[in-house]
This record gives sequence, structure tokens and C-alpha cells, in this order.
Amino acid sequence: MCYTEAAEKRGDGMQSQKIIYRGGQGEIEEKKSRFIAHIQPAETEEEAAAYISRIKKEFWDARHNCSAFVLGENQELTRCSDDGEPSGTAGRPMLEVLLQEELHNVVAVVTRYFGGTLLGTGGLVRAYRKAVCEGLAHCTLAEKRQGVILELMLGYPEMGKIQSMLAGERIPLLESEYGQLVRLRLAVEQSRTQWIEEKITDLTSGQAHLHWEQPMAYAVIDGELVLFDAKKNT
Repeated sequence: MCYTEAAEKRGDGMQSQKIIYRGGQGEIEEKKSRFIAHIQPAETEEEAAAYISRIKKEFWDARHNCSAFVLGENQELTRCSDDGEPSGTAGRPMLEVLLQEELHNVVAVVTRYFGGTLLGTGGLVRAYRKAVCEGLAHCTLAEKRQGVILELMLGYPEMGKIQSMLAGERIPLLESEYGQLVRLRLAVEQSRTQWIEEKITDLTSGQAHLHWEQPMAYAVIDGELVLFDAKKNT
């Protein structure tokens, strides 16, 4: 495993989907060979192939541009290429890192500039794995969740209980307005909508007005709530 944590598994049975929010690049050196990892989000096989092609053109003078990608909600589509390295020493180790990190919709390319010293099979496997880990360390990762926007109207006397509940349950706040009533817009995980509605009704003795809006995907990144297009990561 690399530096990242495994995808969070919560007690309510909800499992988030780990994605690359912003791609990045990292580099290592092994016996004077340079391994440069380029990592980017990709939603389709065409996007992944286009990114691999772009890196190959940009680093045309490199000895190898090995690649791997993982696509789909359940990581159902995977591909990898050794690009001239001994079979199983580059693309497969790269792919294993992406799968072990439980990443979805991601493509990685590792460019190798040969340093004149052979690394051997084991050395190559370790180097390509290490390069991908270094690349991931320079990416922005996110836990993408499926949710529904909840608009909540309530009186000021009920705000204290609701604020405590939102903080305790880690429910992100989209926006708030304070007038005669308090208006809150929240991002609620789809698996928890019924429980949250019952909890709010109980805490406010049925005085709060709830309106469920459109489904969406969201993540909290650097303390900020980010909404995703239904078919895209960004």
C-alpha cells in the first residue's frame, strides 16, 4: 500500500468511492534510471487511451512509457501495458497499486529514462510500484459519495440541536440563510436519507420543513464541499 488510506467504510454500510480529483506527477530514481509517474482522472477507455498517447508523445525520447488504468463504479475495466519492459514487471505492478488503493476512474503512465544499469525483474517491479505511489502523493484524492440535497427550513429555537446533529453525523452544509426562519441546504448520503429525515423530525418535534432536491455526487476536499456532475468527476 502507498501513503493513502483505504476507502472509508462506515458503520451504516455506506462505502465511498475513492477518485483522483486533481492529477499529479512524481519522480523517483533507481540506479540512475528516472521513473516519472503521471496520474490523471479518466471516465472512459477513450479518455485513458488519449492521455496515455499524449504522455507518449510528450516523452517520445524515453525508453518506456508504461501504463495502467482502472475504470468503472466497481473497477470492472482494467488495462495495463509493459511497453517493452519484461512481461509483468511494469504495467501489472502499476495496476496493482491502483487497485490496492481502491481507486476508481484513474489512469497512470510511468515514463522511464534508462540510466545504463539493469535493475532485474524484482527491481523493476519495485521501481514501477514506487513511482506510482510517488505520483499519487502529488495528486489530490477525494472520497466521492452519492447523495441527495436536502433543503431544511426551521426556527431558531431548533438550531442548536440541528447543528449538533449535523456536526456529529458529519453532514456537509451547502449554504445557509438567516431570515424569519433558518434555511439550510445539506448534502446527505443516499443510504441515510430516511434516517436523517426521522432524526430531524424528532429533534424539532415535527416543526422543521424538509424538501429533498436532486440526487448528486459530492466530496469534501480541503474542508470545502464539492458537487460533481452526474456523469463526471468534475
